[in-house]
Amino acid sequence: MDFLRPARWEEALAAKAEHPTAVPLAGGTDVMVEINFDHRRPTHLLDLTRVAELYTWQDGGDHVRLGAAVPYARVIDRLADGLPGLALAARTVGSPQIRNRGSVGGNLGAASPAGDSHPALLAAGAEVEAESVRGTRLIPVEEFYTGVKRNALAPDELIRAVHIRKATGPQQFSKVGTRNAMVIAVCAFALALHPDTRTVRTGIGSAAPTPVRARAAEDFLNAALEEARCWDSGAPVPPSVAAEFARLASAACSPIDDVRGSAAYRRHAVGVMARRTLAWAWGQHTTGERNARCA
Repeated sequence: MDFLRPARWEEALAAKAEHPTAVPLAGGTDVMVEINFDHRRPTHLLDLTRVAELYTWQDGGDHVRLGAAVPYARVIDRLADGLPGLALAARTVGSPQIRNRGSVGGNLGAASPAGDSHPALLAAGAEVEAESVRGTRLIPVEEFYTGVKRNALAPDELIRAVHIRKATGPQQFSKVGTRNAMVIAVCAFALALHPDTRTVRTGIGSAAPTPVRARAAEDFLNAALEEARCWDSGAPVPPSVAAEFARLASAACSPIDDVRGSAAYRRHAVGVMARRTLAWAWGQHTTGERNARCA
């Protein structure tokens, strides 16, 4: 196994172009586990830890451009106001040591359906900035996941940053695990209210081959909130609407049975989380609170 260690981004792109099968390494929280258990044996490791710009972020006004290697701990400490849903999800990732090393870019690169950041990115509305020596492109996050642990990157591309819309309303994240900490999600659900566009977006994790949005549930809820004039009045979401939203969220899943949970349990749990996160977020919206709850 050869170890490539570029000092600048341009050097990293050149190395990836020369060695398309090289596996990027920044936090290493997923890659090193796979190597240590002999689940992966790449011919080249591309160490990106010396590329300083990957550890920075920029405030673009209505969005944050988050460097691919910015650790979860920094998202929690510095970016929770603008990216509350992602910060809530980041708090559930591994242990403090993992949160100090792992990053959203690494989570995207691994493309595991159980990755904790994916539902929040889907709900917030994110784009992945991918670059190669051929140029740069932005990939909507819902188009980034192409299969179990597969993504839309070309062989010579690297993730440079993630562009995430800043919150205009409350966002929530909920995760079911087999214990309270340091656990892979049995399933997860994120919800974001976007009062500026009067829309609700969702994200589901670990309940389908890829992270997915519950689009039918979103469309139903958006229409129901508009018809009931809830955005104007601040009235509570009718129980029948919340129940149908939960049912449609469950229907968006295509889970499997595995050692962490059954398919039936995952569908049920996603429905419960959909109803609860909607209640929490709408309650925050009507009272003016921000990000008061996570479970």
